[in-house]
Amino acid sequence: MPNLQELENSMPVAPLKLVALPSAERMARRINDYLVEFRKSIHNDKVKNDPAFQGYIESNYLTYVSTPRFGTGEAKAQFRESVRGKDLFILVDVCNHSITYNMNGYTNHMSPDDHYQDLKRVIAACNGKAHRINVIMPFLYEGRQHKRNGRESLDCAFALRELRDMGISNFITFDAHDPRVQNSIPLSGFDNFTPPYQFIKALLNSEQDLIVDKEHLLVISPDEGALDRAIYFATVLGVNTGMFYKRRDYSTIVNGKNPIVAHEFLGENVDGKDIVIIDDMISSGGSMIDTAKQLKAMNARRVFICCTFGLFTEGLKAFDAAYEQGYFDKVVTTDLTYLPPELYSRPYFIEADMSKFIASVVDFMNHDASMTNIMATTDKIHYVLDAYNNRRDVELDVE
Repeated sequence: MPNLQELENSMPVAPLKLVALPSAERMARRINDYLVEFRKSIHNDKVKNDPAFQGYIESNYLTYVSTPRFGTGEAKAQFRESVRGKDLFILVDVCNHSITYNMNGYTNHMSPDDHYQDLKRVIAACNGKAHRINVIMPFLYEGRQHKRNGRESLDCAFALRELRDMGISNFITFDAHDPRVQNSIPLSGFDNFTPPYQFIKALLNSEQDLIVDKEHLLVISPDEGALDRAIYFATVLGVNTGMFYKRRDYSTIVNGKNPIVAHEFLGENVDGKDIVIIDDMISSGGSMIDTAKQLKAMNARRVFICCTFGLFTEGLKAFDAAYEQGYFDKVVTTDLTYLPPELYSRPYFIEADMSKFIASVVDFMNHDASMTNIMATTDKIHYVLDAYNNRRDVELDVE
């Protein structure tokens, strides 16, 4: 764990509690396990004897909250224990569609709107008693509706302002579609983390014959929106980058947007090279599959898809077919949002575990300690690359 000495020499803001909404219980349990492990390794006598550190080393930091619903579909939130004076970290996955509830005899799957309302209920259930409230929302609610074009709602900015007004001190998210949406709450804490280190670590653990240099590897952005991610990733790896841009039919609107006519490539020759496509999310996956297909048609050696959020909104059938036809070789995605259980049986799937990283974020934030070492991933990537190139174990504890 980075800069452990800084934590040992600082006091926590308040006793730590991790609040898991039903949508994020699996992730919360893994984060809790790491937090327990971290704090058991602290070597500081004050932790054991100073009353200010009461509750610092625990066997469990989770406090569960229930969100039962009435037959009409209305709901409430209820804590099972007191949260008075605690530093709360509320974890919610707004994309977990596997959670269901009954309404008027029907079974409904929870939408992002439902999860967001439950989050507000949980905040309201604190009754102003918590010392501080922090929200961890890996997939930013309405993050794709971050700017207004014409007669549109500005949902993401409105949601952030609403949470701020409810008393949220810090908001933690990952790979926001456009992090500039934080301008709607300029005086509140907003941390946006990205997982390039976890991507390369997962990929190197899976593939034993990657050659990371300009002659053998190329990083591709599937559209202009992901270009900054691709440039950073390529620069740290010391390779070149390219991009596709989406040519749209602006005379037609389908499902609220202009349909894509074609993906046009801008970049150097990909012949015989391994390709890493990096983006923030896989939604239906149509654009990503088309991009991979074109790269293979240009004689790319292997195509690896790296996306922070694997939503797979139209199922896995299209990816199964594309894999069988050789359009791509691996899909690397994080566990920050709900992943369908059947995905784990697919030969092309690689999971990038983010739970240890989030546990580090929570631990440092609970101490109001500097996040510099956590946010700076360049040195970590260089370290794991060096280990890989020298064929040492790349399962290194540099979270």
